Amino acid sequence: MNMMNKAKTYFIFHALLFFLLGAGYLQAQQRYRIAAADIMMLKRQKIGAIQLAHQLGMDGLELDMGGLGKRLTFDNQLLNDSVRNAFLQQSTALNIEFCAMSMSGYYAQSFCERDSFIPSIADCIRTMQLLNVKVGFLPLGVQCDLVKRPDLRDSVIARLKIIGSMASVAGVVIGIETALDARTEKKLLVDVGDPSIKSYFNFSNALKNQRDLIKELKILGKDQIIQIHCTDDDGVLLKDNPRLNMVAVKRALDKMGWSGWLVLERSRDAKEPNNVKKNFGSNAEYMKSIFQNIQ
Repeated sequence: MNMMNKAKTYFIFHALLFFLLGAGYLQAQQRYRIAAADIMMLKRQKIGAIQLAHQLGMDGLELDMGGLGKRLTFDNQLLNDSVRNAFLQQSTALNIEFCAMSMSGYYAQSFCERDSFIPSIADCIRTMQLLNVKVGFLPLGVQCDLVKRPDLRDSVIARLKIIGSMASVAGVVIGIETALDARTEKKLLVDVGDPSIKSYFNFSNALKNQRDLIKELKILGKDQIIQIHCTDDDGVLLKDNPRLNMVAVKRALDKMGWSGWLVLERSRDAKEPNNVKKNFGSNAEYMKSIFQNIQ
């Protein structure tokens, strides 16, 4: 082999190696993506949340639908064309994806006893379609806690069946958060029986109830978890949390074959709960170091 052929072979080999390594890096990034809830960054439906997410190294944002209270539906400004278009333009410019629409108003309102719940869900699904968001987040909340109120289970199932049909027609998924352990929540999802209703898993639910987080993930399984709120109750940053082994979490999710969005919500430093840049910046950096770092 002459010198020119050797040089060509050397170049091709290293170009291919660089391509494969680059592809591996992109694959690692795409498998687990990091986002944050705009409401927890104190920027509910504020366009500045997009710039902040970009500044802090996020891949995306979970947008909140706005306040609910006793209204028929959410105080949602994103159905306003000019507001929504501004959000879309900014997200495209800064490469921040909207990973979910959150109906956090149902933390305080009773989803299972409210006379009229369909208009609020319909507004959320409509907003998701307009923003090209595929996942909605529905917390069952305090008044619909099925651990404390098991008598409401039938009502929850009946309403989730209705929502599932609405979501299915729209081509989206609604992820629910309950206070149930994984086995009982999985049974609830089976009884609902609609692939458009899945679990939006929250680490803190398992941790604060002293359940084994890894086992809970495995019990629910890859196909039942649509997205994850990957934080604990407030107190310490994720990197300083002694009861949350994030490396073990990643290992478990890897073995399960799960992939998707990991959304930062709480885990704020109790000494500086309103220091958004410190709390979310630190947690985003920590999550990326574990979930987007090739081993």
